[in-house]
Amino acid sequence: MTAPCLEATGVTVRFGGLTAVDDVSIAVPHGSIVGLIGPNGAGKSTLFSVLSGLLRPQAGQVFIDGLDVTSASPQTRAARGMARTFQHPELFLGLTVREHVTLAYRVANAPRRIWSDAITGGGFRRPSRAESERVDVIIDGLKLGAIQHRPVIGLPLGLARLVEIARSIAREPQVLLLDEASSGLDATETDELAVILKNLVERRGVSLLLVEHDVELVLGLADWVYVLDFGALIAQGKPDDIRNDATVRAAYLGEQPDAALVGAGSGAAEQEARS
Repeated sequence: MTAPCLEATGVTVRFGGLTAVDDVSIAVPHGSIVGLIGPNGAGKSTLFSVLSGLLRPQAGQVFIDGLDVTSASPQTRAARGMARTFQHPELFLGLTVREHVTLAYRVANAPRRIWSDAITGGGFRRPSRAESERVDVIIDGLKLGAIQHRPVIGLPLGLARLVEIARSIAREPQVLLLDEASSGLDATETDELAVILKNLVERRGVSLLLVEHDVELVLGLADWVYVLDFGALIAQGKPDDIRNDATVRAAYLGEQPDAALVGAGSGAAEQEARS
């Protein structure tokens, strides 16, 4: 059996006397979209930090393609095929959209080029044909062509998130971790993001792990969903199973466990403020 693209087993994280993540195991198979949802304070961000190498767990292991990377740095995990975005886009304000994608491509495919360009002052003025074609494909795929030469400073949040995703894809990862990718987007932008993410998986074979507050986005996209609450895994399954799970409905809707999870995105967002 092929090992999952990304896997965590028995992860436990404690901060003093608080157990933020309690013996959680998840897996992201190759070519899949997996969702990780839960109210605020559920442990999503903590688990995400463990998976991406920013935080070391007190117990448990993390694997990429069956290789134990629990003690590996984020840079090592990136070299093994992991990329991630952040809840608040982290971009270089002095660079254009295209330069972000170009730089990420060079980091993955021609790291020596970065040093030589820095020394010679070549900057972004001498792209190879292969590099230009690859960058064009990524920019077109994320519908960024109209703004590709625009500096990222001042971009609306939705476009900034797409730039960050484009930069991540340029590194040709096998698994991409998306941290609240829909945060701050309106309904139309969220629908467009969903199409883009689905195309990434279908056309490029990238696996996605979505850590999201937008329940409906996850249930509409994911092949499998994990639900955390107060650090524990309270449910996992296919979207329809999660949608109809009484424990999940109770976690999101408090005293309204019989209410449908459909359309609960705004209610879930309100619950995010509970801790």
